[in-house]
Amino acid sequence: MNSQNYALLDLSSKVEYALLALLELASHKGKKAPLTMSEITTKQPIPERYLEQILASLRRAGMVQSHRGSRGGFVLVREPWQITLLEIVTLVEGEKKDRESSETITLERDLVREVWDKANTASVEILKGYTLQDLCQERETRMQQEPMYYI
Repeated sequence: MNSQNYALLDLSSKVEYALLALLELASHKGKKAPLTMSEITTKQPIPERYLEQILASLRRAGMVQSHRGSRGGFVLVREPWQITLLEIVTLVEGEKKDRESSETITLERDLVREVWDKANTASVEILKGYTLQDLCQERETRMQQEPMYYI
């Protein structure tokens, strides 16, 4: 097994699609008109039925606002620099539940769980350290380094 390709912390489609949609909304922040679902799906490979569900849950959580009508669409409620990736993951995946306390605790089980808790804490810290703004800026940087040539 190649450990480089092993994903201990799996990126679910739901979280990936939410991040892609929010990235589009973040890079559209400050523009007059809201971003429509079709504008998002044109730029990002998100199935429309998934996008509807994701945007609905983000709206219920107060992260995006929807505008109805011919000029309708979605806008970010807060500034991109105020939204951490951890907040998005937690919102989309929901809070993780604690393990059953009725399990028999052994020294070995305790040791194993300590290591897993450290790995989890490290991943939480990393996701807490990145914002939507960081993703937008990194995308801009990479787009400038790899210019698209049109004929």
